[in-house]
Amino acid sequence: MSKPKRYLALDVGDARIGVAQGEPTVRIAVPHETVERDGSEVKRIAELVLAGDISHIIIGYPRNQSGEATQQTASVEAFAKQLIDIPAKIVFQDESLTSVLAEQQLQAAGTSYTRGDIDMVAASLILQDYLEASS
Repeated sequence: MSKPKRYLALDVGDARIGVAQGEPTVRIAVPHETVERDGSEVKRIAELVLAGDISHIIIGYPRNQSGEATQQTASVEAFAKQLIDIPAKIVFQDESLTSVLAEQQLQAAGTSYTRGDIDMVAASLILQDYLEASS
């Protein structure tokens, strides 16, 4: 019997990358960690892919409110190209308003949170959207 696929989602920002994980069979995305953009981020993502037996990397794809590409879109595309040697399929998923929704969820929880927490929850929202769209 083969292992179920596992997915890793990334909310790529200039300072940090929010990371979430999930499986399509369960269809629940879970915030995992925040990776700092310090030059070691590609190595860390590769480690997560190998350790987690990840088959797909779902990357949040930013656009403006009109659905057009932005400067951040180009930055995310350039980052994705750095992941080309990692043995997982790379898929882009619209990330519209995920950071706003993530912060609203964290505020509603009533506990303190950091920008990194917002990034992780945003990554889980990106993955959740992907899981629901692909089911």
